[in-house]
Amino acid sequence: MSATEQRVAVVTGGARGIGAATALRLAADGHAVAVLDLDRDAAAATAERITAAGGRALAVGADVADEDGVAAAVARVAEQLGAPTVLVNNAGVLRDNLLFKMTATDWDTVMGVHLRGAFLMSRAVQRHMVAAGFGRIVNLSSSSALGNRGQANYAAAKAGLQGFTKTLALELGKFGVTANAVAPGFIATEMTAATAARMGITFEEFQARGAAAIPVQRVGTPEDVAEAVSFFTGPRAGFVSGQVLYVAGGPLG
Repeated sequence: MSATEQRVAVVTGGARGIGAATALRLAADGHAVAVLDLDRDAAAATAERITAAGGRALAVGADVADEDGVAAAVARVAEQLGAPTVLVNNAGVLRDNLLFKMTATDWDTVMGVHLRGAFLMSRAVQRHMVAAGFGRIVNLSSSSALGNRGQANYAAAKAGLQGFTKTLALELGKFGVTANAVAPGFIATEMTAATAARMGITFEEFQARGAAAIPVQRVGTPEDVAEAVSFFTGPRAGFVSGQVLYVAGGPLG
């Protein structure tokens, strides 16, 4: 991909974990990457890793659930990097609890970041994709979309993203835009480490328990997920749209 053909990608929640690994992988694929995160300083660290390797990157601080903030963020990306035609909706939070303990705020926060955030970002970026006649949207779902104890909010949001993905594929396909979802299983990140801490066990023990239940006998890494996103955002995936790919070390669904 030459400099004149370089596509601009936006990765939300790009400061750490799956988002950071995805931003780095897309930069290695030849994209200019906007690393968007609520924590701009952490996003800057990811962007600096990209530029240190010779890529183009921009750190953007934004709350994906804030409509005006999203509009301003996307406008800044378009002005400083170029029109974005690749979007990875990765930003996410956990507010785990059993249903009878879950507060309305727990519910609303998770829905706001995962579903409202993906909607606002996709709506803001799709006009650039339509104008270019090319676009790639990848939404991060989860194996929890199939149901997971203590995650009624998260499971509902991640299942909702799958329906959202399929609808975007139907609406935007005629404009050269594909939409797909990647649904990770157990991935070793700060988020899963925090889950282990809430359970009162070490992260090592938590990973060992998870690996024992996975056919490939290991937990996943952020890079495993980034590989799947790389495929969906690349030129060879132009006839693949509306799909959900579980990256979970075994069959699910």
